[in-house]
Amino acid sequence: MNAIELLDIVSVGETSKVQFKRELDNQDKVAAEMIAFSNSKGGIIIFGVVDKTGEIIGLDYETLQKTSNIISTIANELVKPLIYITTEVVTVDTEKGKTHILIIYIDEGVSKPYKDKNGTIWIKQGSDKRRVTDNAEIMRLFQQSGTLYVDEMIVANTSESDIDTNKVAEYLQKFQADSDEVAKIPDRQLYLNLNILKNNQLTLGGLLFFSKNPQQYKPAFCIKAIAFFGNDIGGNDYRDSINITGTIPELFKEGMNFFKSFLRHQQKGQNFNSIGILEISQIALEELLQNALVHRDYTKNAPIRLMIFDSRIEIVSPGCLPNSLTIESIKMGNAVVRNNLLTSYCSKLMNYRGFGSGIIRATNNQPNIELINDIEGEQFIVKIPRLAESEQ
Repeated sequence: MNAIELLDIVSVGETSKVQFKRELDNQDKVAAEMIAFSNSKGGIIIFGVVDKTGEIIGLDYETLQKTSNIISTIANELVKPLIYITTEVVTVDTEKGKTHILIIYIDEGVSKPYKDKNGTIWIKQGSDKRRVTDNAEIMRLFQQSGTLYVDEMIVANTSESDIDTNKVAEYLQKFQADSDEVAKIPDRQLYLNLNILKNNQLTLGGLLFFSKNPQQYKPAFCIKAIAFFGNDIGGNDYRDSINITGTIPELFKEGMNFFKSFLRHQQKGQNFNSIGILEISQIALEELLQNALVHRDYTKNAPIRLMIFDSRIEIVSPGCLPNSLTIESIKMGNAVVRNNLLTSYCSKLMNYRGFGSGIIRATNNQPNIELINDIEGEQFIVKIPRLAESEQ
């Protein structure tokens, strides 16, 4: 970073990825800042800048060396697990002459959650930071590090009696399992082998694919579908509003039926009796809806939302993109599997190809898709514009 780039950053002020420190006056506070960046999206700490005003006062050579040494100690001893940082010194001109600014670079961590010496977990909240005490948030941090898969966790109060045996049989048939060999396996052992059951209770993946009534235990894991008059999400006037419940394959089927019911069909060379082609690519809708159901964040107790407006449709799924994925990277086919069990089940029971190809297939068939990774709102949003009826 050169002096001009540094001045540009300082002129904007503190953000979720930039923190100012006049000097290193409290090691525990600096450790908390490092932890917050490591548990979030990474960032930089700039020493020699007043945090309230952005005034550049710099560090003399002796203070610079001392601060740099202490920073290394903090990263090694006051952050658990330890983090690896890089440092840089930038010389800038001030009214009092040349001075030095120390920049500490902290990457997003791969071993979340990071904690301080007291076991406190910190994350960024805008330009500030906050403690994490909510179990669901802590689970999300473990999930981001790949040390916990929520869909493999057990669902309290469930039992083998909640399993729909017909759905298991359908899965085995599509899995092309040897029926004679399967018949020799006791039911409970079979459910354990398929990761439907664990410790005599259903896993979340098992519940969402093979149970009789998933919403009995997880009522928020449904789809809320609304067809509005107009284009205002706050409007009270709508064509229809339904809660779609069931297993993930059932949610997918009924979600697609909702789109087919309220989107227009166009005649493009079909015979007179044909219902026509959906105004928005059906392939794109299928890929995007499957993506929302399989890759959403199931630590968030919220439904998927399907909304049809006069000018657009929106698919909103809980949870932003995991780890370091970006909109640009998923358009290139990059993928991080958040829900291993769901992905495995989906590949057998649904028209799911995986390998990060779903978004590519959707955008190839519907190029005007807008993808929004809403990090602050912790949700992933898909918007597809609709043509006015006169333009069809």
